[in-house]
Amino acid sequence: MYIMLNRKKGDKMNDLKKKYASVLLKSCLKVEKEPLFISFNAERLDFVRIVAEVAYSMGVTDIYFDIVEPYLKHDALKNLSVEDCKKLTLWNRSKWNEYARKGASFLMLASETPGLMADIDPNKIKELVKYSNETRKEFEEMRDKSLVPWCIAAVPTISWAKTLFPESASPLDDLWMKIFEICEITKDNPEDIWNRKIEVLDGRAKKLNYYQFKTLKYKNSLGTDFEIGLPINHIWASGREQLKSKREVLCNFPTEEVFISPDYRTANGIVYASKPLSYQDNIIENFSVIFENGKVVEVHAEKGEQILKALINTCRNMDYLGEVALVEYDSAISKSGMVFLETLFDENAACHIALGDSFPECIKDGPTTDKDELYKLGLNKCDNHVDFMIGTKDLSIIGITHDNKEIKIFENGNFTSEFK
Repeated sequence: MYIMLNRKKGDKMNDLKKKYASVLLKSCLKVEKEPLFISFNAERLDFVRIVAEVAYSMGVTDIYFDIVEPYLKHDALKNLSVEDCKKLTLWNRSKWNEYARKGASFLMLASETPGLMADIDPNKIKELVKYSNETRKEFEEMRDKSLVPWCIAAVPTISWAKTLFPESASPLDDLWMKIFEICEITKDNPEDIWNRKIEVLDGRAKKLNYYQFKTLKYKNSLGTDFEIGLPINHIWASGREQLKSKREVLCNFPTEEVFISPDYRTANGIVYASKPLSYQDNIIENFSVIFENGKVVEVHAEKGEQILKALINTCRNMDYLGEVALVEYDSAISKSGMVFLETLFDENAACHIALGDSFPECIKDGPTTDKDELYKLGLNKCDNHVDFMIGTKDLSIIGITHDNKEIKIFENGNFTSEFK
């Protein structure tokens, strides 16, 4: 009986994994027969075999498997200099450029190893992140021009699962199931559910675009008191991106946000993080960031302050903002009550802002405009992009129009009725 019950449980889990893989390839990326690039944690080779099986059945014949091994990275950072680390393949992402040129779709399977890098010099991490980003610059440029289909989704690791479910006898299964529930994979028609969700988000973006706000002002009881300007002809977007080819892809799965790239020169005030940030397998907690005329001038953190300081110095313009995003406090992920320590999930549980690079699609004619020209218009230009969460149950956001009218966008952590 025990064997039979476990077999049934295993069959159900395997069926859900196949369904998840199918949704990622068919609904999020809309893969046809082009090459496929899959980036994944080595621990999840089992799931990647399922993804590959689905891809082969769809007629894909060229798949590149980009294996990420955080423990090998840790040991190299612990024992080698930055220059010696650069000689290893662990941080070299030039293969991304090759597959972007081939017209590949990119599936990025995100995983966490919380706290793994706690004993590593933050400056070494900073230098290797900078180097790694530089090695895939061509991919990033093509993505900015809406030429590359891409999607980020999550898969669990043992250490991540144990961190989130410390008392569980089967934490990995628990995290898998939580991912499936949030992504609606346990429902009969997840594709239809997500189409309806995206329609709601698109509707909100359309209403926000109507106002063409000059400034957004944020306040909450944590102490956030912050404002930022928006560029002329800005475009609010949802997680669905239309590529130059007219193909529509869902870039983040799941997604609950509408977002914009602000005028990087205009941020002023202080923001307090409402959730911990897991960055490069380090945890940053209870932190605040102060801006003056767009630039980060001061940061504080109860945990991970040196990592935070290294982060904002990773590369040029990393100390300016590239995104502000609106997410309801009553979003599905927020209602789960969990802090996932994975930005893909945590950013969809709270309003957030991002240091670093901007999104060209968030301004008129952005994808066809040179990034240096976009920079002059107020869109930040940077080789990195890191989100952190600032949304709370009592967050208020007011939009200021160009004729100085004040419009309530958020009240008590959620959209006002006008933007529902």
